[in-house]
Amino acid sequence: MSDGFDRAPGAGRGRGRGPARGVGPDGGLLEPQPTLSQGPRAEPTPPAHTAPLAERLRPTRSPPVSQEKISSMSSGSTMAKPQVLMAPVITSKLSANAPEFYPSGYISNYSESSFEDGYDGYATLAEYVQDFLNHLKEHPGSFENVIEQFAESLNGWVTSDETLQELVELIYQQATSIPNFSYMGARLCNYLSHHLTISPQSGNFRQLLLQRCRAEYENRDQAAKGDEATRKRFHAYVLFLGELYLNLEVKGTKGQATRAEVLQDGLRELLNALFTNPVDNNLVCAVKLLKLTGSVLEDAWKEKGKTDMEEMIQRIENVVLDANCSRDVKQMLLKLVELRSSNWGRVHAATTFKEATPDNDPNYFMNEPTFYTSDGIPFTAADPDYQEKYQELLDREDFFPDYEENGTDLSGAGDPYLDDIDDEMDPEIEEAYEKFCLESERKRKQ
Repeated sequence: MSDGFDRAPGAGRGRGRGPARGVGPDGGLLEPQPTLSQGPRAEPTPPAHTAPLAERLRPTRSPPVSQEKISSMSSGSTMAKPQVLMAPVITSKLSANAPEFYPSGYISNYSESSFEDGYDGYATLAEYVQDFLNHLKEHPGSFENVIEQFAESLNGWVTSDETLQELVELIYQQATSIPNFSYMGARLCNYLSHHLTISPQSGNFRQLLLQRCRAEYENRDQAAKGDEATRKRFHAYVLFLGELYLNLEVKGTKGQATRAEVLQDGLRELLNALFTNPVDNNLVCAVKLLKLTGSVLEDAWKEKGKTDMEEMIQRIENVVLDANCSRDVKQMLLKLVELRSSNWGRVHAATTFKEATPDNDPNYFMNEPTFYTSDGIPFTAADPDYQEKYQELLDREDFFPDYEENGTDLSGAGDPYLDDIDDEMDPEIEEAYEKFCLESERKRKQ
């Protein structure tokens, strides 16, 4: 009886747990089921509709292996050599000689610029200039890096009146036809007017440029009355002339750099042409031009004792009252009048720290903190009762407790780390900081 008895708890109760005796239908003992040594036994599969869910979801088992097959595999004189699976050979396409990779949006340095070789490889001047202008349009931040080499290349290429005229026309067309390129075009014109060495009898670069602008200026009245496409080209020209007035530098009578007065008078007449034909897009162009140049124009006119800006503001007020422009455009005009009444959004010249007072510096209290009274009312240093309220606040709230009473000193006394801190700036750092400030001031004035 011990042959079929397993002492483990529950032994022989599970399916396939080993040999066990059972009771047959006639009351006799049944022999134990054969094991693997006695031959294979196929386990009956219950019907799909009666089999438990765990049985139906159980993974399929491999078929049992017969004893004869096991004996033949183990008793053979020679064993079959196992097949070794070779991993596929991976071939790489990477190469140490591959060209350098640059991410999208990368702007190369000046030494790596495609224009460092000058005009070599370009068939015509137009092709070279157009390629350079496209580069500036896509990467305006690279202007300082590439403009010097570009000017040197032009000095070797532009050697006649015809090529100089062609250069002027190429830049003018780009500046008046490509959106948002008028500022970059004006900067380019200013640089070339000072660095192109050719100066034929017909005029240098700046003179030919102003002649080209004057040809469009003569047709201002017809352009302001023209169709939609004509007015659009005219507006691009007006805004380019405004940028040119702000960026083009000419030498004054005493050798100082000044703005071209001829452009100042031209802008006034262009504004008159736009206000004389008060359709919506003409008025929008006039607003853009005055936002761009209004403060500079008014300062220049005031120096000469002129009241031209007062006349412009009066014309704007008349347009708001009488013209049949849209409501949005009238709102733009009113906002422009409001901007001018606030001195074009400018503040007075910054006062030095020692000279600043609440009366002469509008930003005197800008960085002062805001406090609140016991009633929740805010007050700052600009409040007339600031000192009184602030003292009451200090009396009511102990902002500076004596931490030494609790055995903690936050003053830093005796701390070797804090003692080593020097309030003075390192000489090299101080020198670098001064250079940075001077360079920032020089760029701001430009």
